[in-house]
Amino acid sequence: MKPITYAQPPVELSMLEWTEPQGEHGCDVCRALAGRREEARRQGDLSRVSDCNVEIRQHPHGRTSRV
Repeated sequence: MKPITYAQPPVELSMLEWTEPQGEHGCDVCRALAGRREEARRQGDLSRVSDCNVEIRQHPHGRTSRV
Protein backbone atom coordinates (compact mmCIF):
# COMPACT_ATOMS: atom_id res chain seq x y z
CA MET A 1 0.00 0.00 0.00
CA LYS A 2 1.43 3.35 -1.03
CA PRO A 3 1.52 5.97 1.80
CA ILE A 4 -0.47 9.18 1.41
CA THR A 5 1.93 12.06 0.73
CA TYR A 6 -0.54 14.91 0.29
CA ALA A 7 -2.73 16.91 2.65
CA GLN A 8 -5.99 15.33 3.79
CA PRO A 9 -9.09 17.21 4.93
CA PRO A 10 -9.49 17.27 8.73
CA VAL A 11 -11.47 14.53 10.41
CA GLU A 12 -14.64 15.87 12.00
CA LEU A 13 -15.62 14.31 15.31
CA SER A 14 -19.00 14.88 16.88
CA MET A 15 -19.22 16.03 20.47
CA LEU A 16 -20.17 13.25 22.85
CA GLU A 17 -22.88 14.01 25.34
CA TRP A 18 -21.53 13.27 28.79
CA THR A 19 -23.38 13.13 32.04
CA GLU A 20 -21.98 12.72 35.51
CA PRO A 21 -22.75 9.50 37.37
CA GLN A 22 -25.60 9.86 39.84
CA GLY A 23 -24.93 6.75 41.89
CA GLU A 24 -27.45 4.41 43.44
CA HIS A 25 -30.60 6.03 44.85
CA GLY A 26 -30.55 5.88 48.65
CA CYS A 27 -26.85 4.96 48.89
CA ASP A 28 -25.11 6.93 51.65
CA VAL A 29 -21.69 6.48 50.02
CA CYS A 30 -22.87 7.85 46.67
CA ARG A 31 -24.65 10.73 48.41
CA ALA A 32 -21.46 11.62 50.32
CA LEU A 33 -19.35 11.43 47.16
CA ALA A 34 -21.83 13.63 45.28
CA GLY A 35 -21.57 16.18 48.10
CA ARG A 36 -17.77 16.11 47.96
CA ARG A 37 -17.98 16.50 44.16
CA GLU A 38 -20.18 19.60 44.46
CA GLU A 39 -17.89 21.12 47.09
CA ALA A 40 -14.88 20.47 44.85
CA ARG A 41 -16.70 22.10 41.92
CA ARG A 42 -17.45 25.20 44.03
CA GLN A 43 -13.75 25.40 44.91
CA GLY A 44 -12.74 24.98 41.27
CA ASP A 45 -10.94 21.67 41.96
CA LEU A 46 -11.90 19.85 38.77
CA SER A 47 -9.39 17.08 39.43
CA ARG A 48 -11.24 16.17 42.62
CA VAL A 49 -14.56 16.43 40.75
CA SER A 50 -13.23 13.83 38.32
CA ASP A 51 -11.97 11.63 41.17
CA CYS A 52 -15.42 11.68 42.78
CA ASN A 53 -17.04 10.74 39.45
CA VAL A 54 -14.71 7.74 39.16
CA GLU A 55 -15.48 6.64 42.73
CA ILE A 56 -19.24 6.92 42.17
CA ARG A 57 -18.99 4.94 38.93
CA GLN A 58 -16.92 2.22 40.56
CA HIS A 59 -18.95 1.90 43.76
CA PRO A 60 -20.21 -1.70 43.60
CA HIS A 61 -23.76 -1.59 45.08
CA GLY A 62 -23.70 -5.33 45.53
CA ARG A 63 -22.32 -6.06 42.04
CA THR A 64 -19.50 -8.52 41.71
CA SER A 65 -16.11 -6.99 41.00
CA ARG A 66 -14.82 -6.91 37.44
CA VAL A 67 -11.57 -8.85 37.15
